[in-house]
Formats: sequence, structure tokens, C-alpha cells
Amino acid sequence: MAEKQYIMAIDHGTTSTRAILFDHDCHIAGVSQREGSVEYPAPGWVEQDAVSIWLDTMAVTAAVLNNTGILPDQVQAIGISNQRETTVLWDKNTGLPIYKAIVWQSRQTSDICDRWREQGLEDMIREKTGLRIDPYFSASKIVWMLENVPQAREKAEKGELLFGNMDSWLVWKLTGGERHITDATNASRTLLYNIETGEWDDELLKAFNIPKSILPEVVPTSQNYGSTARYAFFGAQVPICSVVGDQQAALFGQLCLEKGMAKNTYGTGGFLLMNTGHDIVRSKNGLLSTIAWQIGDEVTYALEGSIFVSGSVMKWMRDELHLFQDVGQTEEMALNAGTTAGVFLVPAFVGLGAPYWDDKAKATIVGLTLGTNRDHLVRAAIESMAYQAKEVLDAMEQDSGINISKLKVDGGAAANNFLLQFQSDLCQIPVDRFKVNELTALGAAFLAGLAIGFWTWEDLKIEVGRTFEPERSPEEMAERYRAWKEAVKACAEFKPNVL
Repeated sequence: MAEKQYIMAIDHGTTSTRAILFDHDCHIAGVSQREGSVEYPAPGWVEQDAVSIWLDTMAVTAAVLNNTGILPDQVQAIGISNQRETTVLWDKNTGLPIYKAIVWQSRQTSDICDRWREQGLEDMIREKTGLRIDPYFSASKIVWMLENVPQAREKAEKGELLFGNMDSWLVWKLTGGERHITDATNASRTLLYNIETGEWDDELLKAFNIPKSILPEVVPTSQNYGSTARYAFFGAQVPICSVVGDQQAALFGQLCLEKGMAKNTYGTGGFLLMNTGHDIVRSKNGLLSTIAWQIGDEVTYALEGSIFVSGSVMKWMRDELHLFQDVGQTEEMALNAGTTAGVFLVPAFVGLGAPYWDDKAKATIVGLTLGTNRDHLVRAAIESMAYQAKEVLDAMEQDSGINISKLKVDGGAAANNFLLQFQSDLCQIPVDRFKVNELTALGAAFLAGLAIGFWTWEDLKIEVGRTFEPERSPEEMAERYRAWKEAVKACAEFKPNVL
């Protein structure tokens, strides 16, 4: 009897790295996870150790095989989903990073972005990349390292440095330095990739003074890129067959394969994406035009609203305010509160993302009274995730001309029933949560499996676990939403010049 076969997804997020094995029935056969560390060396700065991320990747791939008893050669392909925009530069001779990885959330490159705005580059960047000038994207992080790390510029000019988001770094390590690649989804998040021509843009590279030699080769999202080095995968040479930005992976994993389908991920940040088919929809309402995936020569595009702080507001409440010990307690706390007692929390800890793009905004709590208690604050924090998603959803409908009739959701906070019911009430549409919540990993696995014929398109399936239907009146929710908008206005206007 032939041994059962599997696809392995390596799902590298901001706060953890996981290895997940899927069988042919799209069921999870095993999971291993390691929490990663995030460093905050200065106000607004967010960094990680890329070597630790690589070691965590090795650890979870070993653990999931060991714990399940599945052999390395039973793994038919590997798919990688990764936190996007997080930037690492490494020495291609030593294989060591020249600086910590600068995380997508970091604001340490704000001055560089201000410089580019003053140079009048905004319109050109938006036209070519579908993005906007913001510290969020990779280009300013590259420039920061070239300008601030000793000898970095000199080494880059000599062709001794390599750049990548975390997908490029992991593939380079897994293949023993044989492949320096990125896929179209990750390339489209760098501020360097022309999403119409499908190429690194020479005009942008010149404007930013970034050497082209450091950039990875751009490949389709689903394709056999080559195999792991034997030492990197326990003696086996397993083909790596997808790399995909985590939010695009979740869009694919939730099978939002048709134009107009949308999903929201409540992760560290919040990310609402809509499939726009083969059309690049140019946003007039603070959203991004990006690549959803590329299969062969066929590119599918998406509209995206990026919310910088979503689920991580709960981590802040737990670790810094000590309002609870376990995030699992927060649903009951929110229900116990009954209301927020007029409190609104705008979690602009690293500025405001879509649809505002205000990197100077500060997190704000408004409406406090002597009667405010911790349950009110927790409820306000949970509601903030839904309010931010509602703002993006409204902008998405305006830009696309498509009414979103249903929202598919995933991410850690999607386990919170109160959040999803509030989201349904606020948007007045059904919200679907699936039986499997590992949809980012599943998307990467699907894309890898399709590349080698492990699955056909007809094999791809997911099951809805629960649908949340609106229960509160549109009038009540519209009034709450109006009050939220006032709180955001207060947040955006508060910009002190002192620490």
C-alpha cells in the first residue's frame, strides 16, 4: 500500500511561524507552531531577527513531522505564506543579515517617505505600483538600511547584498542559497514593482537609488521553483511550489476565486481584500491596488484595505495593561459589559492605515468617565476591529462599484463570536467563519498542490462553520458608526511633538 501523501504549508506570520500538513482531502494532519519575538528599539520602530525566524522554521518543520510520524519524503510539495513588506538585507557570501528585519508595522522610515513626498513622487508611485508612499512598504526600509548600516551601500553597489521580504529569505535558506526569488504578490508590496508590466521598475529604482542587483527574480505564485537542499529538509529534496503574501494566501484559501468576493483577516493587523479579477481597480478612497496571485502568465488583481493594528490591540491590553490573562476571556468580558459606556478606542499605535494613511496619528481612547471599567475597555477594543473593517468595506464598495453581499473571515480574533456578530450587525451582511481557521496556510498549500497536480481546481474545498446574520437595526448601527468616525477624527488631530 502506497504511503499517504501531504502538502506542507510554512505559514510565517508576524508573531509566529507554523508548519501545517494537509492531506488530499484538505484536512489538517498536523500542526507545529513557535512564537516569534518582536523588538521595539525606539518609539514606532518594529524589528525582528531574521536568523531566529529561519531557526523557528526549521524547528516547526521538524516538529510537525516528528509529532505525526510522517516522513519527509511523504511531503510532495511545500507552500510558503509570509508576512509581507517585512524587509531583510543579507550578505550573499556569509548568508547573514546585515541588520535586523524591519517589520511591516515599523514607522522608522517616515523621514524617508516625507522626502519622497516632497520630491513629488506620489503620483508616479501610485500609477506604477497601485500603492502609496508609506513606511509600510519595503522600499523605504531598504533605503534606510543602505543609508544607516555601515558599508551597506558599498556592498550593495558591488553586488554583495541580497534583498527580500521574508518569502525570499526563507526560500534562499531552504534551497541552500540556490534560489533568490519572490512571487508577484510579494513583489507588488515593495513599492518597486510595476503591476501593469509585471517587472521591477527602473524609474522607481533610480528615484530611490536602489541597485537592481539586490532584487530577487519574480516568479508566478504557483510553480515548481526547485527543491530544498537535503540538509534543510532532513535528507529529502522536496519541491517548493508556492510563495505568496499571507493576505493573498488567505484570499485564495477562502476560495475567493471570483470577481467581487471579499475576505477579512483579523490578525496582528486587519486586512480586507476583494478579488477584482483581471482588472486593476484604481482606488479613490484610500485603498491599495495589488496583485492577488499569478498562475502561469495570468494575473489576478485585488483591492486591499490594510489596517495596521487589529488583533494586536488585544495583546497590548493583555501584556501592557494586564486587563486579562487569556484572550479567550475577552468575549465574555465584552458581553458582561453590555455596552462600551460611550468609550471608543482607536488603535493607531503605529499610525492609521486604510483608508486614512496617516502615519503621524496616535492611538486614542475617548469617552472615558469614572464609571469606565476594564470590561468597557475590552469591548471597545474588540469593536474597534469591526469599525476599522467597516471603513475599508465602504471604501471598497465605492471604488469597485460592487456591493459586498457576504464577508468571509479568518485570523485568530475570528474565534471571537462577539466580534463577528458585531461585524455582521455593523455591515448589515452575513459573515462566514469556516471550520478550518488555518486559511492562510491552506491557501499556500492549495497553490503548491495545484502546481504539481496534487489537487485539481475541483478538489479545492472548505466548509463553513458558522454564519453570523445581522441582528441589530441599521439605524442603531449607523449611529454607532457615526460616533466612531468622531473618535477617529479626534485621534487624527492629536499629534503632540513631545514623547
